[in-house]
Amino acid sequence: MGKDKNPRRVADNEAMAKVRMLRTSPQKLNLVAAMIRGKKVEKALTDLTFSKRRIAEDVKKCLQSAIANAENNHNLDVDELIVAEAYVGKNLTMKRGRPRARGRYGRIMKPFSELTIKVRQVEEQA
Repeated sequence: MGKDKNPRRVADNEAMAKVRMLRTSPQKLNLVAAMIRGKKVEKALTDLTFSKRRIAEDVKKCLQSAIANAENNHNLDVDELIVAEAYVGKNLTMKRGRPRARGRYGRIMKPFSELTIKVRQVEEQA
């Protein structure tokens, strides 16, 4: 009796991973996401491993999660995966402050971001 299965949010040859509440601004996170867009997952993992940006480690975790989803949940071949999409969204912003001269108050915004990575299986041309 039960409910019908939910339809897949991505195509049959795709897998997805999403991470929320990354403690960085969307603008800085998008620089790292742009670095891996359209690349093979092996090359993207290498680039993230040797990146000097602090947030690259969290992006790498998300990419590894997308690869694991593709392999375990959707039976896709890891060697044929590319990063199809990597996009960034805004999340909440913590508002903090600091006293300034002459009784003023300096606002300090501490933004959070979210990241979505989709990997797609493509057959290699021989």
